[in-house]
Amino acid sequence: MDKQSSELYGVMEVCMTAGKIMLQSGAETYRVEDTMSRIASAFGLEKSHSYVVPTGIIFTVEDGGPGITKLIRISQRSTDLQKVTLVNAVSRRISNGEIDLNEAANLLAGIDEMSHTFPLAMQTAAASFASGCFMIMFNGVWMDFIPALIAGALGFLTVSYLEEIVPIKFFAEFCGSLVIGIVSYLLVKAGFGVQLDTIIIGSVMPLVPGLLLTNAVRDLIAGHLVAGISKGGEAALTAFAIGSGVAIVLMLL
Repeated sequence: MDKQSSELYGVMEVCMTAGKIMLQSGAETYRVEDTMSRIASAFGLEKSHSYVVPTGIIFTVEDGGPGITKLIRISQRSTDLQKVTLVNAVSRRISNGEIDLNEAANLLAGIDEMSHTFPLAMQTAAASFASGCFMIMFNGVWMDFIPALIAGALGFLTVSYLEEIVPIKFFAEFCGSLVIGIVSYLLVKAGFGVQLDTIIIGSVMPLVPGLLLTNAVRDLIAGHLVAGISKGGEAALTAFAIGSGVAIVLMLL
């Protein structure tokens, strides 16, 4: 492989790495495509085309001869907006000519290895406190604050553990809402709570796919119909799983 071809593949690798990090971290598809195009253009590849969907990235470069295409599969997605910010910062430095290809590749590799996820205990505490606050926001009474804390924490823990054991996201969310419904009912039945509906509503709010819904709408507005519809479908299935778990509890108890 000559030097020109090696550099071409290096640029494509940098673009694909940047796109993969952003897509896995919760970025919108149009933002991923724009970042990849800007990086390629900054390194002299004006004729580049990217096609991004929630489950994969296709990137093609026309170098005067037959186009070169690379494909990467995205199987895991989470929310890490700090990584999105860091990749955007690297992209701006590339566009300004502040770093070369090797430096960009090293920076992106470091970002990819980073983990900004908080410990599970802290995540659970945040979800628990948010559940209580949402319960109050939905006109709940302060007597239900502690039950909402407990139900929200147990529901979040259920989802977190089941996602590690069973690689079916909707099953984990269904079981999490099921636990929330059962715990809320038992606490109200025991006299620790008053309004069952507001406790359940507040406790399931940490499970609601808010970022996914927002990205689906933004992608649809930007004209990315496939990505927008698929993300909207994923959000709808998540909402259905949450609602089904609660509905089953209310029907059986």
